[in-house]
Amino acid sequence: MARSKFYYHIKRMKLKEKYVLEKEEIKDIFHEHKGRYGYRRITAEMRNRNYVINHKTVQRLMGEMGLKCKIRKVRYRSYRGEIGKVAPNVIDRNFVATSPNRKWATDVTQINVGSSKLYLSPILDMYNGEIISYNISDSPNLEQVYDMLDKAFEKFDNLEGLILHSDQGWQYQHFGYRKRLEERHIIVSIR
Repeated sequence: MARSKFYYHIKRMKLKEKYVLEKEEIKDIFHEHKGRYGYRRITAEMRNRNYVINHKTVQRLMGEMGLKCKIRKVRYRSYRGEIGKVAPNVIDRNFVATSPNRKWATDVTQINVGSSKLYLSPILDMYNGEIISYNISDSPNLEQVYDMLDKAFEKFDNLEGLILHSDQGWQYQHFGYRKRLEERHIIVSIR
């Protein structure tokens, strides 16, 4: 055996033995926090427990042990508190309509498509469940809601007395949204 190979293998064996205690501590921290801690938080916790170790070493050791943190999925929530004027709840859980175009409902829904997110904003007629108009966007913004309303307004000339019900999302509290509905004499209802 060549001299260099002998010392190469001796050095490799010492490296494997070097981080035995640290590996056990990393495993304990990882499982203690139910797999939610990545290498940065584990490094910080190791330092709290008086271990002097580099974050890159923790990352490498976690990779060797097959420890990978879980990424939490964050759901879209449109409520940001009171942005503008909140309308009364006119519908009051009475979702039955006796004729078309008397009661509509709308909301923004997040749809996960692979690693990307899309936002669907439909208007539903409570009479027969028909989708009056919709918009799909890659970000939940006011323009999406305006586009959805404009498409619905193009279909019908007179919508006077219609009740449009939504949740308390910031889009539906916005002055521009309420103004567009008031111009067409549509009653705003927010739950």
